[in-house]
Amino acid sequence: MADGTANLLFELGTEELPPNALRRLSEALAAEFVRGLDDAGLTHGGVTPYATPRRLALLVLDCAVAQPDRDVERRGPALQAAFDADGRPTKAAEGFARSCGATVDQLQRQETDKGSWLVYQVRQPGRPVAELLPGIAENALNRLPIPKRMRWGTSEAQFVRPVHWLVFLLGDKVVPCTLLDAQAGNVTFGHRFHHPAAITLYNPEDYAEVLESLGKVVAHFDTRRARIRAFVEEAAKALAGRADLDDALLDEVTALNEWPCPIVGAFEARFLSVPQEALVATMKSNQKYFPLFDRDGTLMNQFVTIANIDSPQPELIRAGNERVVRPRLADAMFFWEQDGRKRLADHLGRLDHVVFQKGLGSMRDKSDRVAALAELIADHIGGDRVLARRAGELSRCDLMTDMVFEFPEMQGIMGRYQARRDGEPEEVAQAMDEFYMPRFSGDQLPQSRTGIAIALAERIDTLVGIFGVGMRPSGDKDPFALRRAALGALRILREHALPLNLRWLLAAAEDHLGESVKEQGTVQAVYGFMLERLKGLYLDAGTPLEVFEAVAAVHPESIADFEHRVRAVSDFRDLPEAEALAAANKRISNILKKVDGTIPAGIDPSLFELTAEKELADQVTAVAGRIAPLMADANYGATLQALSHLREPVDRFFDDVMVMAEKPEVRDNRLAMLQSLAQQFLQVADISALQV
Repeated sequence: MADGTANLLFELGTEELPPNALRRLSEALAAEFVRGLDDAGLTHGGVTPYATPRRLALLVLDCAVAQPDRDVERRGPALQAAFDADGRPTKAAEGFARSCGATVDQLQRQETDKGSWLVYQVRQPGRPVAELLPGIAENALNRLPIPKRMRWGTSEAQFVRPVHWLVFLLGDKVVPCTLLDAQAGNVTFGHRFHHPAAITLYNPEDYAEVLESLGKVVAHFDTRRARIRAFVEEAAKALAGRADLDDALLDEVTALNEWPCPIVGAFEARFLSVPQEALVATMKSNQKYFPLFDRDGTLMNQFVTIANIDSPQPELIRAGNERVVRPRLADAMFFWEQDGRKRLADHLGRLDHVVFQKGLGSMRDKSDRVAALAELIADHIGGDRVLARRAGELSRCDLMTDMVFEFPEMQGIMGRYQARRDGEPEEVAQAMDEFYMPRFSGDQLPQSRTGIAIALAERIDTLVGIFGVGMRPSGDKDPFALRRAALGALRILREHALPLNLRWLLAAAEDHLGESVKEQGTVQAVYGFMLERLKGLYLDAGTPLEVFEAVAAVHPESIADFEHRVRAVSDFRDLPEAEALAAANKRISNILKKVDGTIPAGIDPSLFELTAEKELADQVTAVAGRIAPLMADANYGATLQALSHLREPVDRFFDDVMVMAEKPEVRDNRLAMLQSLAQQFLQVADISALQV
């Protein structure tokens, strides 16, 4: 440990903290505490946060024991306001001096580019860190992300949970203070059952080791998490299975235990006849169990749970967990069997009585529109229009099942199982689940043609419908998750390279909505909204903004075509000719914008006066012939490669030729040639946008 430093330990002991918030609270406490140290000018070494169900703590190594001395400077009034014409101090100068605890003659004068000022300069000695730490800790606690604080007993203190003890050590000395009605000391407490007695701490750096060896508490969150993962993996391996080690569940289980001990339990094999997603949902969300799967990915009738106690009779804990989970699995089986008494189609009538959105009809109306739009989409992407319509009609029926009512996360999944049970075509069954894909950012996309059709139709209908009734997102408010719907639709269009004209698709949705669309310009508004989301997708993927804007300027019909053009422009941008041609196109664009009147459609070679004119015209004509078949095949990369050869004749033209010639016919002919040149590039993109 360096001279002038000491290790620092802060621990707040509480009732059991909210497991879903524990990691966030721990990280925030460390960040805010460190910010306080830094703001006070206190140097320090590494910081280690600790978090268990009953404590938030942090260890700061090599914390400075005092602030460094520092020069303090305060600027006062300008000299012209500080002294009168006779040089006597004004009230402004005297008031400033009093506020600094000094007299006017003790103030200095400072000359700057902006004038002259009275200033107070003093060297302020650093304060001992023990005087600063209580305020730093209190401020850090007050800034924790706690939505609602509580009081306990007769105390006026407020925190997320009642506070029982406080450890605050700087070296081997207690930092004297009271926070949240808890007086600082050097006494902590171990596991609630294994070591409920007090534990005296003498050195901050021994904290984690003492708690684990004596108190039966693994204080470090990530260490405890790694142990739980290893326990579960080992138990799964012993059963020749694989555990569902969901990160969120692993975090929550870690936040529920101080001394984790694995317990393997089982349930009756008869429950495996229920869709495994429902069984997994209840085990994970209700019981915090880790489900096990065999090598084929099929759910096993065993699970791993983590007990917060090292019991001498683990079989009792196992039996208790098995007894608790059994009724929940039985409920899932009951719902599955009850739902099996009806077909998905039997629920269509009930959808008539569920409003989708005021002005947009019922859930049945929504399903009918999705079915009709999916049928159109299927026609254009090589799908089966009959299957697409059927899937669209049934897409919401599983929302009426008892299974989805009990387990909302089963929507779509239940539809897939029920459709198979009903004897629907396999692609329709698969589409019931794919209807909801992608469910979140980065989620998998629908793969079947029918699934693609209904998933895309659903999102497009929602976007046009909600915009059409005047409820588009504003600011951070997006109650209908339209941004997510747009991103999902764009990912489907882009990643599946669907040959669909986006404006046509939006217009088709508007037609199906009919008189429900009240807003003028709805299609254009949704198109602009989706283009902004598309820009975000490209920027997040590292595509330069100017590349996106170069392509957007020519309004490609489909997102797939947009993607091909972006790739071509990105490759063109790396060519040595790109910068000069982008600058030339920018220059051409600026020239053409200023032209009054009509530019001739054709070029008249007889009006050429200079060799550079003829050379450029010949090259443009030759390149136009070469790129025509390339454009017919949408080979944008090869097209731009061919156009890159125009750099030299373009450079010579601008070096040698005065475009705005005195003779009107010569000037118009040169403008026509520039317009022809620009149009060759605009077949792919507006590369003048690359000139930034």
